[in-house]
Amino acid sequence: MRLRLPEEHPTEPPTGYKIAHPMLSQDGTRAGFTGVSLGGALPYGVLADASCVYGLRHRAPSRRCDCGFHCVHERAAAEALLCTAEHRTAVLLEVTVLGRYIRFERGFRYARQRVRTATVGPCACGTVAAALADAGWGRPGRRALAPSCAGCLRGRTSVSLAGFARLAGEGLRVVAGKALSVAPGDLGAAGELGVPELTAEAALLQARLDWFQAQLARLGERGPGGGREG
Repeated sequence: MRLRLPEEHPTEPPTGYKIAHPMLSQDGTRAGFTGVSLGGALPYGVLADASCVYGLRHRAPSRRCDCGFHCVHERAAAEALLCTAEHRTAVLLEVTVLGRYIRFERGFRYARQRVRTATVGPCACGTVAAALADAGWGRPGRRALAPSCAGCLRGRTSVSLAGFARLAGEGLRVVAGKALSVAPGDLGAAGELGVPELTAEAALLQARLDWFQAQLARLGERGPGGGREG
């Protein structure tokens, strides 16, 4: 006698949480994500179907395989994964579980998903992220991105949070998480931060303006002729 898993018929698709690395195509025209574990070699878009990472032809998820998208039920459980060293630059995703799924104690393994919201953590310096910048690694044809504040961009390939959402499409929302720490004098400014899209765009423009001003100042110190005065 074969035991069958109980079937569920929810009135609305379940919601889950996971972490992933944001990715940008080489030509800068498309954005998506890649997983942090089993499916890390297969980047995906906001709306995507799972396939077997082992190349088998069965539908995902299969009971006899561990393929398919994975997520957990609780947001706090996904946030806890961001504490590990290798996942510090990942982002937190809120997803809608679509298609066939298998329910486990802590989460789902499923066939299709829609990423609704991506929450970007702070920059490595602890400041609220204004952009996603080249993380220094990637996949063929795709650059991995990491949270960055305007002051830490330093000429790296980058895209604002609003820009990443626009490139990813499908109604994705990208929001900035809280800073790691706030100096006492900055508490008022931190409390005023709301939806970060316009703030991120302004921060990027300011960073580029600061860079141009620094270059002009350097050229001015060298004199009109660009050489040393003898």
